[in-house]
Amino acid sequence: MSLPEQLQQSDRLDPLVWKITSVAVIGSFLSQLDATVVNVSLATLAVELHSSLTAIQWVTSGYLLALALMLPLNGWLVERIGAKALYLWCFSAFTLSSALCGLAWSANALIGFRILQGMSGGLMAPMAQMMVARVAGRHMARLMGYAAVPILLGPLLGPVIAGAILQHASWRWLFLINLPVGALAIVLAILFLPKDREETRQRDLDLVGFALLSPGLVLFLYGSDHMGERIGQITLALSVVLLAMFFKAAARNGDRALIDLRLFRGKTFAAATVTQFVSNGISFAGQMLIPIYLIRACGRSPSATGWLLAPLGLGMICSYPWMGALTQRFGIRKVSAGGAFLALVGTLPFIWLTGHGLSVAVLACALFVRGAGLSGVGIPSISAAYASVKKRDLPMATTSLTIVMRLGGPTMTTLCATFLGWRLKLAHSPVSLSSAFAAAFVLLCVLHALLFAASLRLPLSIDKTTKQFSAEKSSMILEMAE
Repeated sequence: MSLPEQLQQSDRLDPLVWKITSVAVIGSFLSQLDATVVNVSLATLAVELHSSLTAIQWVTSGYLLALALMLPLNGWLVERIGAKALYLWCFSAFTLSSALCGLAWSANALIGFRILQGMSGGLMAPMAQMMVARVAGRHMARLMGYAAVPILLGPLLGPVIAGAILQHASWRWLFLINLPVGALAIVLAILFLPKDREETRQRDLDLVGFALLSPGLVLFLYGSDHMGERIGQITLALSVVLLAMFFKAAARNGDRALIDLRLFRGKTFAAATVTQFVSNGISFAGQMLIPIYLIRACGRSPSATGWLLAPLGLGMICSYPWMGALTQRFGIRKVSAGGAFLALVGTLPFIWLTGHGLSVAVLACALFVRGAGLSGVGIPSISAAYASVKKRDLPMATTSLTIVMRLGGPTMTTLCATFLGWRLKLAHSPVSLSSAFAAAFVLLCVLHALLFAASLRLPLSIDKTTKQFSAEKSSMILEMAE
């Protein structure tokens, strides 16, 4: 038996794979932590920088919009200069902009530096999954499961770290804390990431596609977040026009397009993309609906609501590390469909709660089950998407999948928020208020059923889609080891 075949069949992962995964995880964890730390500190930043909350919220909004603006360039840049070079440039820029944020002298300066941070973060965002996917092969689900745990910890640790910093130090340390972590990540990337210059391709940038897709994404995210305002409705309509024009141009340009739409002709990649779109959308829609229900219908304070929502994250953290092993044992379709069904089971009790009053025990159990179920959808479907494409197409596949995932959140959230707002306008009594939330949760359950149907279109197992990919991965590891 040849050495590549031994590597392909072995259950023991090469140490180089773990090193690459560790580098990727640090970048994802830092960006997640940074966003959460800032989100919970806006009130303090407004006071310290003598600004209004309306203005200072652009510290968060500007970051997210800049991220969306640069995201479509990721695949082209990876093919042009290589993943290692791009990661080093992006992480260096992210660390430098963090230092500038910590030195900001006004609200406008902080917003400007956060936009720079978002631009580097937009290019760095898909890199973690792509680097892991390049070397994981048939161990994709296992590695993605481990790699996701630190990313999940970011939103949980963010408020704790922000509270400690604001209590004992200046707000500037919210950003300066990134410097030692960023320096460590850069050193590890230099040492551990493989050189991939020889894999680069000289492909011209699709300027027309970039001019249509990036503004389209930004306007879509902004419009979705301001649907109640006239400007939000106009920008959302304009974004739909720009995105439609991009899809038409991309279909005509083929592999010369910024996003190669031919990837979606593959049944596995298309099914995985739809599953991720709906899964991410349902997750964000639930994060919007459930807190509003607890605050408005149940009369809980925002701080109490935060504690009541803790079982959701706990369910995800407890289940994520097992997803790789479960996927290898039972296959992609069974695990993903089982997770979708479990998430539906965890959402149905909210319909009962709207009619019978809040029960903390029922709420906690429902949230835990819902979190565990949602985590069971993501890892298998992402693994299926990456395993279904050739190694040279991974940068394009990563960018495409990331864009679709980011569109799912605002799409489903806008749908549920618009429906809830319509029902609340008709509510003139406590009974009708409960009925409005019950209808919104019914809609959320319908979306969960759609997710279950989408997950049934995934392949049975990852091994059926990774024979060529695993061989390429084994050969690459051998070359790097030599």
